[in-house]
Amino acid sequence: MQATIQQLYVSPGHNFFGHHGKPAGSNPTQEVAELHCRAGRGIEGDRFFDYKPDYAGQITFFEGEVFGALGEALGLAGATPAALRRNVVTRGLDLWTLAGREFCLQGVWFRGAGECKPCYWMDAALAPGAESWLHGRGGLRARILSDGWLRAGTAEVVIAAMTAAPATLNR
Repeated sequence: MQATIQQLYVSPGHNFFGHHGKPAGSNPTQEVAELHCRAGRGIEGDRFFDYKPDYAGQITFFEGEVFGALGEALGLAGATPAALRRNVVTRGLDLWTLAGREFCLQGVWFRGAGECKPCYWMDAALAPGAESWLHGRGGLRARILSDGWLRAGTAEVVIAAMTAAPATLNR
């Protein structure tokens, strides 16, 4: 099966994670041409690189189609997926089918760990109602299983057999 990697993002620091009760940070989310994925460690240059052993969110994926529907629902003229602070925006790939499974994109292997749940900061980063609208559609957190590079463009998707039961998702 083929999908498209539409956009790639990194951020050197946290704006929301760990900021409960404090103002948001000001670290930029930078669109990049490629991501250097490191097995068990994360994405070089990203805030979660070497965050902690076996961290479930070493990389995050988001469906571009969901962002388009969110923009229509909330009237987000001019908003970009960068506001979501997810690393990889895809097209043509139902990410939830990858939860609990090993999969490969552009030669890099991942294991889908579960939903990348939206939080109350989404309302500040995008618009009031974004957190609620994104519930069950926040994207996919994954562990990186092999070193390699992801680049924007076509991606052959290889899905291995189920390795764990997927978490419940309220869709």
